[in-house]
Amino acid sequence: MRSKSTILKLHRFRYEDHRRQLAEIESMIAEFQRKQGELDQQVQIEEARTGVSDPNHFNYSLTAKSIRNRRDNLNKSIADLQQQHREASQRLEDSTAELHKAEALAGKSGDGPDMADDTPASQALPMPS
Repeated sequence: MRSKSTILKLHRFRYEDHRRQLAEIESMIAEFQRKQGELDQQVQIEEARTGVSDPNHFNYSLTAKSIRNRRDNLNKSIADLQQQHREASQRLEDSTAELHKAEALAGKSGDGPDMADDTPASQALPMPS
């Protein structure tokens, strides 16, 4: 059977890994949204330059069409990342609950030699938003 210290370290590692994954997804979403804004500006500039803003018009800029396609692809990627964010948030909540449970069980069983070097992680754990 694993020692209390090893079990707590495993739960802390899982918690930190899920927190890191969530932060990475949030960063990617923010970056994609920034790029989406830039593409919107480029479309507006191109449409103003050519004087045609209707994508169905025969004289609509191919550059603007291309930029619109890129923006639409980014929108799909953002939607996928938002779904991943929801799933990662749930995993983080689950791992936080597991960590708190493991800490509580380790605390009930006493402070043996396995627990001497470990401080409760719940003191430093922020709750997921």
